[in-house]
Amino acid sequence: MSGVTPGDLVAWAWPGVPSSYAERVTVPAQWILPLPPRIDPETAAAVLIQGLTAHYLSQTAYPVQPGQTVLVHAGAGGVGQLLTQMAKLRGGRVICTVSTAQKEKLARDNGADEVIRYTETDFAAEVARLTTGAGVAAIYDGVGGTTFDGNLASLAPRGVLAIYGQAGGPIPPFDPARLVQAGSVYLTRTSLVHYARSPQELRARATDVFDWVQSGQVRIHIGGRYPLTDARSAHQELESRRSSGKLILIP
Repeated sequence: MSGVTPGDLVAWAWPGVPSSYAERVTVPAQWILPLPPRIDPETAAAVLIQGLTAHYLSQTAYPVQPGQTVLVHAGAGGVGQLLTQMAKLRGGRVICTVSTAQKEKLARDNGADEVIRYTETDFAAEVARLTTGAGVAAIYDGVGGTTFDGNLASLAPRGVLAIYGQAGGPIPPFDPARLVQAGSVYLTRTSLVHYARSPQELRARATDVFDWVQSGQVRIHIGGRYPLTDARSAHQELESRRSSGKLILIP
């Protein structure tokens, strides 16, 4: 690859690269992302995958328009924090769901206009109150099964439900007529694989993400650092849902 020499700091986010939990990894040259001078390795590790995910969701899967209200589930998570900031950059009003007071503070620190503690109140009812019954233009959801019914109840007519994960379990089979009943809403199940289909598309998204980080328009919250030999503890923290922001492994 032109422009890269041995010793340069690079990153990768191509989903076809296996075994990234390693001290050495082989990556096809065309998928390498050179790091800008002000992006250190920890920041790159913390922002890249989740930053690219937040980018394609907020810029392409459903491009937030100025003045629109959108709902971001898990607003204190790694993707949620970045999604909130990117939606705000586009002029949107952001409602986040979180589970605790500590996570509510994180969501607000990242620009959330409203925060719903779903452990204390029904999020769909609260969305209806916050939008005076109009619903939201889009919902970005990495939870899946446990939020699906509430999501349909929270969308405005012709709104978009963009699902990018299923931390709360898979969505059970359902009658597509429910989308009509919810207001002729749209449902998409997304993956970075399909929003970075070429090295050029990947680099364009990464350039935006790195530029926003370097300019301070997007801030990164690293929720924990673990040696690679203790990756198990990082996974346990994720599975417990106690974590916030990005957990990184250090070789």
